[in-house]
Amino acid sequence: MISIIIPTLNEAENLPRLLSHLRVEDAPAEIIVVDGGSGDGTARIAMDHGVRLLSSAAGRGRQLVAGAAAAKGDVLLFLHADSRFPKGGLERIDAVLESEPDIVGGNFRLLFDGGEAFSTWLNGFYAWIRSHGVYYGDSGIFVRRAVYEAIGGMRPLALMEDFDFTRRLEKSGKTCCIPDPPLVTSSRRFQCRHPAAIVFGWLKIHALFYLGVRSETLARLYNSARQ
Repeated sequence: MISIIIPTLNEAENLPRLLSHLRVEDAPAEIIVVDGGSGDGTARIAMDHGVRLLSSAAGRGRQLVAGAAAAKGDVLLFLHADSRFPKGGLERIDAVLESEPDIVGGNFRLLFDGGEAFSTWLNGFYAWIRSHGVYYGDSGIFVRRAVYEAIGGMRPLALMEDFDFTRRLEKSGKTCCIPDPPLVTSSRRFQCRHPAAIVFGWLKIHALFYLGVRSETLARLYNSARQ
């Protein structure tokens, strides 16, 4: 069984669509929404959809840790609330892991929903970095539960928790990127920001991460840039 873990903070606009998509999947799964203190009715939406609801301190890293600790499945799938999950996606995960026992986990090919040139460029850029073993939480990271525990699981970082996790996942064994169906994510984080500033900020955060700067400091820099 796949345990789907969705961290949320004020995602009332996006969560209903994602939960509706997941509810029609044929593969057996449990859905866990880990809310970080939303004030817009996100928690009520989760309850109305009949999924498991947990409360956690705000921070995606903390929320993912809490969700994984409560999950019962032998495969974990981490999803962002603004994802558009592809029909048949859970069956593809099951099929990949069953057909190739040496695969420890992976993600989906990621597409951005914006129609502008930068979103199109990002589609190609994310495919290129994935070919070099780099990917993030917005692409739907999945992992065998035994592997998750063996590599130390998610860490409750304020930022870069997904990158930190996938670095360890890549070192633990063979991973795969499911090309079809792709997972679509929102381009909202890039709105009203210049592409050059976005790329520069991305490079700066990664450089500081490698230099050992605390995740709380990285989160402040990241949020300041977005604002």
